Amino acid sequence: MIRFLLAAFLMFATVLAGAQPKAPAATATAANPPGTHTLNMKDADIQALIATVSEITGKNFIVGPNVQGKVTVISARPMKPDEIYDVFLSVLRVHGYAAIPSGSMVKIVPEAVAQQDGSGGLNGTHAHEADEIVTQIVPVKHVAATELVPILRPLMPQGAQLIAHPASNSLVISDRAGNVERMISIIQRIDTVSDSGVDVIPLQHASAAEVARILGQLSDTKGADAADAPRVFADERTNSILLSGGKSGRLRLRALIAHLDTPISDGGETQVVYLNYANAKDLVPILEGVAATLTGDAPAAKPAAGGATGSAASGSSTATIQAHEGDNALVISAPPAVFRSLQAVIRQLDIRRAQVLIEAVIAEVSDETANELGIQWQVPLGDKSHVIGGTNFTGNTPGNNIFNVTSGLNASGGPAVSVGNGLNLGYLDTITLNGKQLLSLGGLVSALRSNGKNNILSTPSVMTLDNQEAMIKVAQEVPFVTGSYTTNTGGNGSNSGTTTGIGNPFQTIQRKDVGLTLTVTPHINSGDTVRLDIHQEVSNLLPPVQGAVDLVTNKREIKTTVMVKDDSLLVLGGLISDNVKDSVQKVPALGDIPLIGNLFRYRSNDHTKQDLMVFLHPKILRDAASEAQVSGEKYNFLRTEQLQMRENNETITPRSQQPMLPEVHDFLKSPALDVAPKDAAGTHRP
Repeated sequence: MIRFLLAAFLMFATVLAGAQPKAPAATATAANPPGTHTLNMKDADIQALIATVSEITGKNFIVGPNVQGKVTVISARPMKPDEIYDVFLSVLRVHGYAAIPSGSMVKIVPEAVAQQDGSGGLNGTHAHEADEIVTQIVPVKHVAATELVPILRPLMPQGAQLIAHPASNSLVISDRAGNVERMISIIQRIDTVSDSGVDVIPLQHASAAEVARILGQLSDTKGADAADAPRVFADERTNSILLSGGKSGRLRLRALIAHLDTPISDGGETQVVYLNYANAKDLVPILEGVAATLTGDAPAAKPAAGGATGSAASGSSTATIQAHEGDNALVISAPPAVFRSLQAVIRQLDIRRAQVLIEAVIAEVSDETANELGIQWQVPLGDKSHVIGGTNFTGNTPGNNIFNVTSGLNASGGPAVSVGNGLNLGYLDTITLNGKQLLSLGGLVSALRSNGKNNILSTPSVMTLDNQEAMIKVAQEVPFVTGSYTTNTGGNGSNSGTTTGIGNPFQTIQRKDVGLTLTVTPHINSGDTVRLDIHQEVSNLLPPVQGAVDLVTNKREIKTTVMVKDDSLLVLGGLISDNVKDSVQKVPALGDIPLIGNLFRYRSNDHTKQDLMVFLHPKILRDAASEAQVSGEKYNFLRTEQLQMRENNETITPRSQQPMLPEVHDFLKSPALDVAPKDAAGTHRP
């Protein structure tokens, strides 16, 4: 209240002093043109200044509690109200205060507070006083906003605010309107379009990598203008040159590139491409099709001299592709653009192919049992007898027939007893026939039990390239008679006129493999699985079969396609059989009598059980290390078997003369297998 009264008193005193006719100020006021005022104050309270300006301009002010101090304003000429308000804002700025418009009121606060409550930016909708606090957002188009902050910060007052917003690449400035306009002008002069850019220059004849290497050697990036020097990059996929930098430098390099990108000759150039893994002869048809696609022409027929031809892009040149099998190389004569495309195809096809080790396991277990029991008897038992009778059974074992045994006993040259296998008990008697004494077998008891087991294990293995068929065969060539015939040759007799014939027998024989055959084609998928096309056959000879006209073979064959995971086991197929055969031979009616009927029976039993399984174990070998590991394991296994045979003391062959594999390292270092790398002079490298 006291301050308000004091301000009102001072304003009243000032107006009263201007009304006195004899005072100097009054004279000045009286001489002022209408609508103008002269503002002269010395060491006046700032509150009085605010009140005076409010009276002259008609503006309403809200004065902050921290607005205090003495001001001095000296005016030499009359001013209009707008000019007085500009002077008023300058006085506030000098004393650290600011006026903030807020609707119909103007707030007078310290500058620190005004930075947080400034008016809108300079958008042209309404005029801002030069000393008015404003907040302006300045977008930057060509320069990074963060790079302008260290440049503009020294040019702004200490109380001004300058913030960079990287996301929108803009600057936020809070300062006096006059300073903000000055900063915007500076930013606009800096934020200009640079002449730096990137040019993509496709090449028609030259190689992009070679041109980039030459331009890189010509460019000097170590001088004072290293930052503005153009940079050269090669894009081999599109055979293009990428230039970045200033416009003048890019134009200079463009001229050099145009000079370098010229055809060497009208007929193109000839290159020899040596292959590491692929077969040159197999690649020729593929490259022919690629060349025909690139040139837009159909593949031409091969000339009589050999080779592959195709039209070039220009229509006058010819692309020829030939394979040199001796060096496993391709001889390509084509325009540079076509050759580069073919070279990219060759580079992707000439890669190391994975190998697959296929191990097949064939396990066969069989069990055979046989039982025979029977009684045979015959009469007569004396030389006076004229009656013959008895039983005679063949059984399963040859030789146990009672008549065969009797014939063997009476064979000339002494007894040649030929009885069957197993236990045989008989009763002999001597009879006289036509004055000759013969042995007669009155009874024969036969008992046999046999048991046979077979355990066969075969593990064939073969290694092959991906998508390449491989076969392993371990068999015997067995001759089979396929036919026979006899030819007659002869001529007419000179005297009798008869024809004499001479027989010429002839047989046709076909040899077939009997044993084990494994044929497999692996196809490695993108993962760790393998698709296998398999054909496996196992055959063997059987004992002679009654009624067969030739040899009899037992054959087991599997032909299938399977999918197997790497280094896993899969069953391909199997056979499990269980055969039981019972045979009873007996005399009708008599053989059915309990107990006594056993004298008139012969019984046999055969039981055969067979288990056959085929398993497969593939293993992918993608590099030389895995191949060496597998080969080393197999090699060391066989060497261990030979070492164990040497330890057998029962052999007659001296140990030093027994065959023995050398160690793996010694075997690889032998002169016969000189695989150690050599340098240019021909000496081995360590």
